[in-house]
Amino acid sequence: MTGENSFVEIAAILGLATLLGMIGQKLRQPLIIMFLATGILAGPSFFGIIHSYEQIELLAHIGIALLLFIVGLKLDLHLIRTTGPVALATGLGQIIFTSIIGFLIALAFGMTYLSAAYVAVALTFSSTIIIVKLLSDKREIDSLHGQIAIGFLIVQDIAAILALVALTTFGSAATDPGGALGSALLIGAKGVGFLGVVALLMKYVLPYICRRLAHSPEMLTLFAIAWAVVLGAGSELLGFSKEVGAFLAGVSLASTDYRELIGARLTSLRDFLLLFFFIDLGARLDWSAAGSQLGASLTFSLFVLIGNPLIVLVIMGLMGYRRRTSFLAGLTVAQISEFSLIVAALGLSIGHITNETVGLITLVGVVTIFVSTYMILYSGQLYHILSGPLRLFERRDPIREAAIDTAVDAEALDVILVGLGNYGSGLAEYLLRRGKSVLAVDFDPGVLERWRARGVPVVYGDMADPEMHEHLPLNRARWVISAVRSREMNLALISTLKENRYQGKVALTARDDSEARDFERAGAHLVFRPFKDATEQAADALTTALDFLPKQVDWPISFVEVRVRSDAYAAGQTLRDIPLSFRGVSVIAVSRGGQVYYEPEPDFRIFPADRLVLMGSPDELKEAEKCINELRAQKTAEDQDRFEIAEIKVSRDSKIFGQSLADLRFRQQYGVTLVGIRRGEKQMTNISPADRVMGGDCLIVIGKSRAIRNLKAREPL
Repeated sequence: MTGENSFVEIAAILGLATLLGMIGQKLRQPLIIMFLATGILAGPSFFGIIHSYEQIELLAHIGIALLLFIVGLKLDLHLIRTTGPVALATGLGQIIFTSIIGFLIALAFGMTYLSAAYVAVALTFSSTIIIVKLLSDKREIDSLHGQIAIGFLIVQDIAAILALVALTTFGSAATDPGGALGSALLIGAKGVGFLGVVALLMKYVLPYICRRLAHSPEMLTLFAIAWAVVLGAGSELLGFSKEVGAFLAGVSLASTDYRELIGARLTSLRDFLLLFFFIDLGARLDWSAAGSQLGASLTFSLFVLIGNPLIVLVIMGLMGYRRRTSFLAGLTVAQISEFSLIVAALGLSIGHITNETVGLITLVGVVTIFVSTYMILYSGQLYHILSGPLRLFERRDPIREAAIDTAVDAEALDVILVGLGNYGSGLAEYLLRRGKSVLAVDFDPGVLERWRARGVPVVYGDMADPEMHEHLPLNRARWVISAVRSREMNLALISTLKENRYQGKVALTARDDSEARDFERAGAHLVFRPFKDATEQAADALTTALDFLPKQVDWPISFVEVRVRSDAYAAGQTLRDIPLSFRGVSVIAVSRGGQVYYEPEPDFRIFPADRLVLMGSPDELKEAEKCINELRAQKTAEDQDRFEIAEIKVSRDSKIFGQSLADLRFRQQYGVTLVGIRRGEKQMTNISPADRVMGGDCLIVIGKSRAIRNLKAREPL
């Protein structure tokens, strides 16, 4: 074809891919499925758009090289170490189990040993790209099951690279048994030499080149692409696959300081070029044999969808993880990956397998990716249905996961705080500053470890887990606070608390007024609105800046705005009481609620959230800011006295029997307020001074703890 027609052809393919991609978004499906569908529709079996196979294949090869380059670039062995043995155990266990059983199933369908081996290898790999995307969308990437899943996906990625090397190295030996030993030795020698050269360049040359090019991100990106393609070409010339060379190119740059920049810039290009790989694969599918392969593809798909999660459940259960964590991690291996399709394409290119086998692997990929996407998206609902039978996969004492938790020693607990993100961590910080006892709950083990190191008791838990209450001392907590901004999870939390008859108070965090109203209707006692509160504070700060803060002047003084914290020393004090003048600092304005008070008098009282505009030298201003927001001295026991509601029984021979409330003067005599009377089955809330106290009445009073104790300690009323 002419170049002009090829351009029109590519334009038509991209238009079709865009249309199918939009449909895929509505169906919440990964783009891989829609790209394969594009190739199928654009191929000879349907619309027959594709004719320039060579151009599309070239773009596909570059896309695969970039994919493997980025995998090597972001290879994080540290993650495997931090998730402990579970990543290696589940990763290797799943690979061994799936490959052996998959090989036997393939033989049962009458495949040759070589074809069965390819199918078995293809079934073992799960898609890192798809799983990371889905976990990120669900905000579960930092959860325990998310970290474990990423850990064993990395193990799978390493195994996939080794499989590519093995297939390239020993594949020719399988078809030519007579030269197996010589071919293996020659390839092995080439491989050692290739690795040695890359290692020397990695240590002495690449860091220098990256530093020289770092001033221009465009040049650094161009170099990275060139390095991936050059090493891929060199690997192919040596008898390996281009994928192996591209992977080593990524590993060689992974230790530099520029890997994040390179990876971020290449991700979009990789996704665009991989489009052509999947289109090419879909276009080459032989649909004439699809009917005969339907039974085999469904069998393999069921094996991947059910068998892979089961082996992860068994291994993680034996290692001491709770069934929910094991189940959610297991769902992430319920599909085959883009590596599986790459392995199939490699086998086809070197003549090991036929188009029928490639078609079978691709059909399994389409089915498992399509179904497993919904399994992961609705994992919570699936777990709720299967939680009973899943007890088989949980040890009586899940020691490894329980080890994340720490015990709470206090008899009474002020707050159970769920969610330690930015907002939750700040809330915990200020609660601790105020001397409150806090039990922190989160699903990120790294965050829990940091708070545990500070002496804060922690529990690993997820709000979406209906059994989370089993690990929490709800009967001792005055408040349960959720700092997580999720309508579904917050409503599920308050519903779970009600089901467990939690007697304390509940506070939830809303994103907007509509959510806040839903939480209040559901029974929340307090609703936080962080965005609304933050915008009000921002408006106050802006008002101060607009109305007063001066432009920079050439004079040895500075101006600074200080917001008064609610627990600060200055809160509630007059300006006269704050020792600023001896520091050479002046308060020249106070901003409160959007209004600015200029040159306040010494008797001007400072309230929490006020913004003080200070003038002085830079060093003095730093000291003044520390002085203003210095933590208020610990309150005395009397100041810390809490309000309580209590019931006081009036005896039949009480000295107050028959007296009116006006005569008793409860507030003056006992320091408490009478708010109601229970008389038999009757509850009196609208009490008047003329009402009289009768024998056997139960008085409902409210007051400070000390006054309540004193009242109860008296002779019976």
